[in-house]
Amino acid sequence: MNFLRGVMGGPSAGPQPSGADTIQKLCDRVASSTLLDDRRDAVRALKSLSKKYRLEVGIQAMEHLIRVLQTDRSDSEIIGYALDTLYNVISNDLEEEEQEENVPKQVDDLGSQFTEIFIKQQENVTLLLTLVEEFDFHVRWPGVKLLTSLLKQQGPQVQQIILVSPMGVSRLMDLLADSREVIRNDGVLLLQQLTKSNAAIQKIVAFENAFERLLDIVTEEGNSDGGIVVEDCLLLLQNLLKNNNSNQNFFKEGSYIQRMKPWFEVGDDNCGWSAQKVTNLHLMLQLVRVLVSPTNPPGATSSCQKAMFHCGLLQQLCTILMATGVPADILTETINTVSEVIRGCQMNQDYFASVNAPSNPPRPAIVVLLMSMVNERQPFVLRCAVLYCFQCFLYKNQKGQGEIVSTLLPSTIDATGNSVSAGQLLCGGLFSTDSLSNWCAAVALAHALQENATLKEQLLRVQLATSIGNPPVSLLQQCTNILSQGDKIDRRGSKVQTRVGLLMLLCTWLSNCSIAVTHFLHNPANVPFLTGQIAENLGEEEQLVQGLCALLLGISIYYNDNSLENYRKEKLKQLIEKRIGRENFIEKLGFISKHELYSRAAQKPQPSFSSPDHMMFDHEFTKLVKELEGVISKAIYKSSEEDKKEEEVKKTLEQHDNIVTHYKKVIREQDQELEELKQRINTLASQNEQLQATVTQQVSQIQQHKDQYNLLKVQLGKDTQHHNSHGDTFQMNGIQTEDVSKLKEELEEWKNKHELLQGQLREKESVIEKLKASPLEVGTTEQSSQTSKPGSLEHNNDLQKELEMLRSQLQLQSAEISKLQMENQKLQIMSATAEPPLGDSGAAAANKSESEGRLEQEIRELKSEVKALSEEKESLKQHLDSASSTVAILQDEKSKLQQEVAESKKEQDDLLVLLADQDQKLSALKIKLKDLGVPVEDEDDIESGDQGDEDEEGDEEEQD
Repeated sequence: MNFLRGVMGGPSAGPQPSGADTIQKLCDRVASSTLLDDRRDAVRALKSLSKKYRLEVGIQAMEHLIRVLQTDRSDSEIIGYALDTLYNVISNDLEEEEQEENVPKQVDDLGSQFTEIFIKQQENVTLLLTLVEEFDFHVRWPGVKLLTSLLKQQGPQVQQIILVSPMGVSRLMDLLADSREVIRNDGVLLLQQLTKSNAAIQKIVAFENAFERLLDIVTEEGNSDGGIVVEDCLLLLQNLLKNNNSNQNFFKEGSYIQRMKPWFEVGDDNCGWSAQKVTNLHLMLQLVRVLVSPTNPPGATSSCQKAMFHCGLLQQLCTILMATGVPADILTETINTVSEVIRGCQMNQDYFASVNAPSNPPRPAIVVLLMSMVNERQPFVLRCAVLYCFQCFLYKNQKGQGEIVSTLLPSTIDATGNSVSAGQLLCGGLFSTDSLSNWCAAVALAHALQENATLKEQLLRVQLATSIGNPPVSLLQQCTNILSQGDKIDRRGSKVQTRVGLLMLLCTWLSNCSIAVTHFLHNPANVPFLTGQIAENLGEEEQLVQGLCALLLGISIYYNDNSLENYRKEKLKQLIEKRIGRENFIEKLGFISKHELYSRAAQKPQPSFSSPDHMMFDHEFTKLVKELEGVISKAIYKSSEEDKKEEEVKKTLEQHDNIVTHYKKVIREQDQELEELKQRINTLASQNEQLQATVTQQVSQIQQHKDQYNLLKVQLGKDTQHHNSHGDTFQMNGIQTEDVSKLKEELEEWKNKHELLQGQLREKESVIEKLKASPLEVGTTEQSSQTSKPGSLEHNNDLQKELEMLRSQLQLQSAEISKLQMENQKLQIMSATAEPPLGDSGAAAANKSESEGRLEQEIRELKSEVKALSEEKESLKQHLDSASSTVAILQDEKSKLQQEVAESKKEQDDLLVLLADQDQKLSALKIKLKDLGVPVEDEDDIESGDQGDEDEEGDEEEQD
């Protein structure tokens, strides 16, 4: 009790009761009073004493207060007093003015002890979760504060109890939807403590729509211009997303990255930023970095980077980067954020390369940043951020590396000097008198050569003009010159830092590049300098330089192609053995990985150093050391024979690689051909299906044609006769008017010829009559008749022959005349319908033209009918041709079927012959069996014989 008095600071003696007695009485009243008002007054009194007498109230009243929470839940006032009392007992966040100076510091851990007592019974935490669900302000708010205090004191234990409690996390998520800002804001603080370092609870909170609610609160509060509530929401978002791949993926897929863009909308007037705005924007930038951190899985980081580019977030960050009036710490964090958004993402890196600063003339953002990096007046953290940005821009970006190196090559350097390029800035920083600029420029240039053998060879072409009148020297030679003269040049900062930066650049440059190694060894001063540095016994600071010199010499041995006779692998090994010693060389090489700064740099890509003196190693260079340290150690101990074997193995591997590459190419080509063949197969398959469908359709058409052919056979005779009759009618009636006139003219000519012939005939007949009468006159004298008789007979015979000829001609002409007369009659019959009687000659003349018009109209109608009949004839001819082709096809099929039938008959004949042979053999065997005395049934033989005869008869009938 004396200890308690000392703690309470009360008098040791006196008439007044002590605080402990008062607390005891109040606890008795809470435990024993039957009236609710008495218990409420006692709990209110305990609340007023709980801040001053925290220990006593905690020891004596905690059990009674928990019982009140269990039994008096109907009265919100007493519940609120009890929760406030427990909060005062458990919480260590008491205001300073309420703490007395004589309270010992040992009571600071009282909160943890009382929390442990409270959560020993898990039902107490479950009860508290139930009370937090109450909407009454006097219950809910104290409950939230008490639960937050419990999580601060014993976080993991309380988290586990809430996690196993049914709907425990979901109940707390409802606090974010409370319309009372006090409860909502304290709910955010509660969830901050609840989600610390617990991935399971983080996932539950995220899937309870926490992202949506928190982003709504940030928007309502004014984004970066909001108050401390925005800061609390951002801290809670960081808890949910940091190192939680599931929540990061959920955040991205929920399109919440797009809602971050308005956070970074900064106006033109950036002066007078409040401290809260700086804090909010700093946390917002950190939240972006959480999503694209290099420690995240590459796939998740890449998808977030692409989403940030497509929604315009990267563009907004670059606007802040190039804006004026932005506070230095925000600018530094923005550079770091942009660095990780573009790191390893080609699309974002290409965009960043196109960003220009708002200057006159416009300059690329990369050039402006490099100017800050090599400027020793800039803050150290800003220069580190610019270096990290440059490294991220070149990470897995061969295109960007080529653009940087191209600014150093002679063909692309601006001769006018009007604009400063990135390469010129790097060279300027590399050879300046500021050691920090030397280191940053060397590391930046090394990243431009990282894993790019082509650029390492191209960089050998770079020539530098050192002073007026002296010939230019190569960049490689200038680096080695500065390295060897490091102690003689006055520099601001650490001289070791400059030498370490140059050695890292040379190691990166020479690694995996035999041509660069040859150029390095071609300078006779380089190898003696390295061996001298390694062999000396220097101080602790110089040991790092010795280790890097050993690494550089080891690279010169391992990647040596033996093109220089004086610096072949074997000779360099002998030199190390004589001047340094192999064990000593390996020991100096091990100084690098054993250094404390090496271990720090190997942890993460971002260069973060507490001071410029600690800036020694680059993250990517630590990977190179880890890769080459063991290889170089083995190479030093190898003999010449082993080197030869290794070279042979390398050649074999190269040949094997060439063969593999060749076969890969062949396989690739074959794959392409296979794809083309597959496409052709698919095309042919589709064509085959179409052709099969066409064949099926044609088969059905052939069947239809067969049916039509059978019908046409019947109708063909009638149709032919019908068309012949139509043709005759057409020949008779289809005479043109011109043909009629021609026929009339010919008829007139034949009539004239006929009259001529009749006249000739009459003349001949008169001659004949005269000849008949002449013999009477000649018979008067005998002498005259005898002398004239032979001549007259001959003349008479000639006349007879001529008469016969004339008669035959007359008959032919008469036949022709009769034929023409018949045609003339037909023409007269055709025109008779339009002609008047012969006596009415005036009417005939009047109707002549009308009859001619009708005749022409009839001729036209006959022409059209003839044309239609000819078309019908052509169509019938086509049908007949198709039917003929169908008949030919059917005849081919019939011949095939007949051939098959003949073959089957031949097979049947062969079978019959075989059966006959078998019957003969069977009968012979039966005879032999009978001769041997074996009984054989004759009836079966008779029945089988009859059956065989019937079968043979059936086969013969089939053959017939």
